[in-house]
Amino acid sequence: MNPAASIESRRFVSASEVVTEETPFTLNAWMSRPDVVPCRDLLMVRATMPPGSCHPFHHHPTREEIIYVVSGQAEQWCGNERRILKPGEMVLIPKGEVHGTYNPFREPVVFLAILSPAHAAPPDVVDVSAESPWAVLRESLGLTPCFVRIVPGSAS
Repeated sequence: MNPAASIESRRFVSASEVVTEETPFTLNAWMSRPDVVPCRDLLMVRATMPPGSCHPFHHHPTREEIIYVVSGQAEQWCGNERRILKPGEMVLIPKGEVHGTYNPFREPVVFLAILSPAHAAPPDVVDVSAESPWAVLRESLGLTPCFVRIVPGSAS
């Protein structure tokens, strides 16, 4: 069967059909993106973030995002507001809002990130973690630094 034709008609995604990728921040299992299903408005990824790691402060200029915690806990920032999200809790991040997801805990955090629209003008992500006030915000509160993993072949 033609792979493009199968994607155009796909409505259900099995575990063998997800597209996985390792980033410096998370192990991602993409369940909704144009190379998995014929999505027009929604992207969805199940992300697993190891203990001590993070996706430091950044924003999406052309997409809004929902982060929903499935298991573990996340120290979630939206602007300069910080909350600990537990399973069943979520945050809505408006377009352009600086945010960061940190895992200072001893267990992995698994979360769903749902972004819209699926097709958006670049840039996809703008890293502001080295800019003021984001570069020192967590440390100024006495919070532990996180690590960003080196992933061979990653551009992040």
